[in-house]
Amino acid sequence: MGPLGLDELRSILLSERETGRLTAVAPDLFDRGHAELASLTGKVYAFEDPLSDDARSLIEETLAIKETLRELFAIRSRKILALTIMHAEGNYYDREEVKRMVLGEKEMFETVTTSIEQCKGILLHNLPHHEKRKRTEDTDTRSIPVSEPDEDLGDATTVQYATPEANAALSPPCILVRVLEDMESFMGIDGRIYTLLKGDIVTLPERNAAVLTERNIVLNMNLCK
Repeated sequence: MGPLGLDELRSILLSERETGRLTAVAPDLFDRGHAELASLTGKVYAFEDPLSDDARSLIEETLAIKETLRELFAIRSRKILALTIMHAEGNYYDREEVKRMVLGEKEMFETVTTSIEQCKGILLHNLPHHEKRKRTEDTDTRSIPVSEPDEDLGDATTVQYATPEANAALSPPCILVRVLEDMESFMGIDGRIYTLLKGDIVTLPERNAAVLTERNIVLNMNLCK
């Protein structure tokens, strides 16, 4: 695809503003924006009179593209940072949002997520700094999905992510459940706050899940113990 013009870029920005989720954009979005900036800059340099109306018009367009790219980056970055916090707190989010990140955004997501997990291990679980660094070098600290999306679950698109180390060493036994009805927030035996919405697929501490299963609030999917 060719350079990205100002009108198209503003349309993309408008779509990003209108939703709290990441929108799907072309993987080369920012590259195309920079290509357009380079093209406009070359045209400006080609003018004999840099103060002419035509030259000033191109300069204004160049500045507008730069500002639009900055705002688009800022909006998308805030959404990505919110996802990293949800991930670190053990909350649930749409996996499709991660797929909508362009390459640089995915790298930011993974870097920030890893840093949060390292800091949490040091400050909350009293892991020595050197031990945390060694564990980071020896293992893949990126999160993995507890389950894959099930097309038969209707609108249920959320899934919990958890780090292998945290689940294995720091969390009580858990099971995977499907939420049958909305429930007000409560604290699990693992100290986390859970807010259950009908259709969610989540992992819960085994003892909490057993109580909710008896009350027909969740359905035990028997996928993990």
